[in-house]
Order: sequence, then C-alpha cells, then structure tokens
Amino acid sequence: MSLEQQISKGIMEAMKAKDTVRLGALRNAKKYIIEAKTAGPEIAELPDADVLKIISKLAKQGADSAAIFTEQNRPDLAAEELAQVVVFQEFLPRQLTPEELEAEVRAVIAQVGATSVKEMGKVMGVVTKKLAGRADGKDISAKVRELLS
Repeated sequence: MSLEQQISKGIMEAMKAKDTVRLGALRNAKKYIIEAKTAGPEIAELPDADVLKIISKLAKQGADSAAIFTEQNRPDLAAEELAQVVVFQEFLPRQLTPEELEAEVRAVIAQVGATSVKEMGKVMGVVTKKLAGRADGKDISAKVRELLS
C-alpha cells in the first residue's frame, strides 16, 4: 500500500475514532498531496518519495511553529502543533543519528573521492539521494562541509 493510500486510510480511521488532531493532520497532508498531483502533468498517484517530501516538510513546519508558539507563551497552540508532528512522524522513516549520518557521509566521500570543499556538490548529490527522508538537508550539508574542510 502506498503512502498516499495509507494516509487516506488513516483519515477514515481517524474519522471513525473521532480523533480530531490526527484527522486534521492527515487531511492537511492529503491537501498538499492533491495540490502536488494537480500542479504538474496529470498523475493518478504521487510517488512515495514525493509524498515523503511533503510529509517531511509538514513535520518541519509544525516543529518550527511549535517553537514559535512556545516563545510567544502559547503552550496550547504549541501542544497542538507537536501533536500533529507526531502524526506526521509515523509516516516518515527513522531519522539518522549524528553518528550514523557522519558514517554515511564519510562512505560517500570515499566513494566519490572528494578531497576539498570544491567537490561538495558531487558529494551532496549522492548523499541526498541516498539519505532521502532520513536526514535533514541542512544537517547533511553541515556534515559534508565539516568533513571536507
């Protein structure tokens, strides 16, 4: 079952269970999936990689919003955002630890044969494809830059 189908099934289950937080989060994800499908050429179903990007983006936005709400002394809104982030994380692959990320980046650097920061683009291209959805792009970029310096 594709991620898009899992989300649709989750919406139905959340409706039956009257779980408003889960329902809101999944409907939001479904909305962005439908927008992505209609933005380009006509596609019946979005590939899982694209759905993962959408869910990852929503999870990151929710975490950022929760941080802002916490700064603004709005714990009620922050809790709601974090609850939605938990729902999104159910659909995302497990995130790499910093140690695992460093090991993966070192392996790709050795594979590509990069020795300086000038070759960062080559390394980033391979690493981002290999770790799609399992690590944040900023974290990958920082680690590649650190190891090539």
